[in-house]
Amino acid sequence: MSHSAGLKATEHDQHLSSQLSAFNSAFAELGLRFRWDAPTLYALGSIQGEAARLAAYIETHHAHLLNAYSIDFLCEAILGRKNAQAPGEWSPAHATQHAGSREASVGAAHGGWDWSEPGLPALAGA
Repeated sequence: MSHSAGLKATEHDQHLSSQLSAFNSAFAELGLRFRWDAPTLYALGSIQGEAARLAAYIETHHAHLLNAYSIDFLCEAILGRKNAQAPGEWSPAHATQHAGSREASVGAAHGGWDWSEPGLPALAGA
């Protein structure tokens, strides 16, 4: 691996880490019992736009929240807090660079994993 390629990989890893940290902090601040990791983000990477990714994730894995909150409200609340910590959007193009991780996680994005983290306070109706 060339120095330039290694530097790009490190920058990518740092960007991914900061985006995941910001999402997870936003979830925790809102009392949502989700926690994302890199395979989760890669699995959602084929969906264009952060709000659309969040909406798909919530509708698939936490639809019960929609009994109390609109999808727009949830996405705006999460993205507002996430972007305060880490502005910008993780690029879906990165998902194609990690096809192995993505393939392994696509099945998980459709119900194979427990997407919640015990111990976090619950948003009303969660």
